[in-house]
Amino acid sequence: MTDLKICVGSACHLKGSNDVIEIFKYCVQSRGVMDKVTIKAAFCLGHCTEAVSVSYNDKIYSINIENAEKFFDDVVMKTIRS
Repeated sequence: MTDLKICVGSACHLKGSNDVIEIFKYCVQSRGVMDKVTIKAAFCLGHCTEAVSVSYNDKIYSINIENAEKFFDDVVMKTIRS
């Protein structure tokens, strides 16, 4: 099981972290990886000036609603398939 941590701190909340979480929840369900990916809320990941901060495999990414699904497919799905 791998964790996908989304910042829900003030700055990320204002930038749409709840929407990003909903997109990730949809991706987990629609790709059938409920047993492989856990979505977790996190507080400040230290990248407050960028888009919503997401931690995956010890790396921080800046995600928004426009690139969330592509990130999930290109990064998350790629690593769990390997």
